[in-house]
Amino acid sequence: MIIQVKVIPNSSQNKVLGFEEGVLKIKCTATPEKGKANASVVALLSKYYQVPKSAIEIIKGKTESKKVIRIEKEEV
Repeated sequence: MIIQVKVIPNSSQNKVLGFEEGVLKIKCTATPEKGKANASVVALLSKYYQVPKSAIEIIKGKTESKKVIRIEKEEV
């Protein structure tokens, strides 16, 4: 599955806000330095979609607030 994500760094809480116009909005407390916000986003998505962190890949926008993310979900 591929989703578009809008990240709001330096927030007061880590939270997945939900989809708005096809884009998943995420707040994270991490700063957008040295990949800290990206790591926080991966951790939040891992918990939200109940998949391991290794199943999540940022395929576009690693240095931007708008990202394209691939999530590999296991078929049962």
